[in-house]
Amino acid sequence: MTFESLNVAIALPEIFLLTMACLILVIDVYLPQEKRNFTYVLTQLSLIIAFVLLLTNQTDVRVLAFNDLFVQDPMADILKLFITIISFVVFVYSREYLMARNMFKGEFYVLSLFSIVGMMLMVSANNLLMLYLGLELLSLCLYALVAFNRDSDDGPEAAMKFFVLGAIASGMLLYGMSILYGLSGSLQLSEISDAVIATTTGSDSNAQRLGMIFALVFIVVALAFKLGAVPFHMWVPDVYQGAPTAVTVFIGTAPKLAGFAMVIRLMVEGLGGLQADWQQMIIVLAILSLAVGNIVAIAQTNLKRMLAYSTISHVGFILLGVLAGTAEGYSAAMFYTISYTFMSLGSFGIIMLLARKGFEAENISDLTGLNQRSPWFAFMMMVLMLSMAGIPPTVGFWAKLSVLSAVVSIDMVWMAVIAVFFSIIGIFYYLRIIKVMYFDDAVDDAPLECGRDMQLALSTNGLAILALGFYPAALMSLCVSVFN
Repeated sequence: MTFESLNVAIALPEIFLLTMACLILVIDVYLPQEKRNFTYVLTQLSLIIAFVLLLTNQTDVRVLAFNDLFVQDPMADILKLFITIISFVVFVYSREYLMARNMFKGEFYVLSLFSIVGMMLMVSANNLLMLYLGLELLSLCLYALVAFNRDSDDGPEAAMKFFVLGAIASGMLLYGMSILYGLSGSLQLSEISDAVIATTTGSDSNAQRLGMIFALVFIVVALAFKLGAVPFHMWVPDVYQGAPTAVTVFIGTAPKLAGFAMVIRLMVEGLGGLQADWQQMIIVLAILSLAVGNIVAIAQTNLKRMLAYSTISHVGFILLGVLAGTAEGYSAAMFYTISYTFMSLGSFGIIMLLARKGFEAENISDLTGLNQRSPWFAFMMMVLMLSMAGIPPTVGFWAKLSVLSAVVSIDMVWMAVIAVFFSIIGIFYYLRIIKVMYFDDAVDDAPLECGRDMQLALSTNGLAILALGFYPAALMSLCVSVFN
């Protein structure tokens, strides 16, 4: 196989999706409004083909392409598969919601496809430049999607906050990367890792190590911004509430997988030699995220804002797995991230299920008496909330347990106790939703209107959370194999 054909073969899913995004952009221009469903079908078909390409191109070894800019390894393969699955389900959930609000436009799908390509580039980045380009491709598309509803006052405001804070975070990341480049003389993560390790020897090692730590601070702050960790979480509640729900569900799911990959590539593969330094920073971020996320969520009456603070608390758990600094911790963090994305996906799916033309189901009170209107979907929401709370027999319980086990294994029992304490506080606001659905009388008796595709997707989503709770070994072993 020639050099060029090897490169194309490894990056074929990304090349295919990028081509289809450009093609759909051109096709949609000439489609009349009543035939916009073709854009949706073409987008979903693109994701299915990309999924098949990823599935048939799996590898057990680490393969580099494009002059070592691009890497294919088991972590990249698995995360990309889940990114395509989650994005496919997001589009199924969003179709009727967008139609009812006159937002069923090709721009939504084109921007989403470009952002998916950005996520895939982040996951497979082996170079600081590739990582930054993937992040910016993702971020710029998300800024536009948040402001997608031009008739809303909240959307543009949320988009501006998102853009300004995101630009600051990107600037900090770029500054940290430039310092790393200056000290190591390379943009390759493997060479940066070697330079970091080399700072332990040599006469000028102390000065160089200080420079590395200085760069590390900027990179950790930028990563905390992108993940939504406290105290860099200000944009999360405003964006979750201000964006159309179809956009919120997208922002709250697939990009989390790309964010996890970015942390592993930068902190573990690139700056693993500074683990003792970044561990201390992540401990602070994790504790603050668990505390603020769970406590502030209790005071929320808006369902999307409550789920935003819930996301912040879950980011705290993901960071706990990373700070463990072991293969067990990284696999637990990956397991938690994948599990959380499916929980978040289903929760926002129920919100879109309750919404209808002229009505947004954004408050917790909108779930009142859901069991009387639809016992099945009330049960699905209950499963999702119990999983987020970490109550067995759902996958959320095993996700939390695996992270806590990784933290205890490095003799940080006190950290595990703090995490359990704030998780118990968090159970309150999840149980409140179950109480509202099952024990309060319905004030809205309007039937739930949704297509068979959404009903099937939501049911599968909820049952998958339950099934993985009874048999978590399948997903967990997949995550463990990545870091072994």
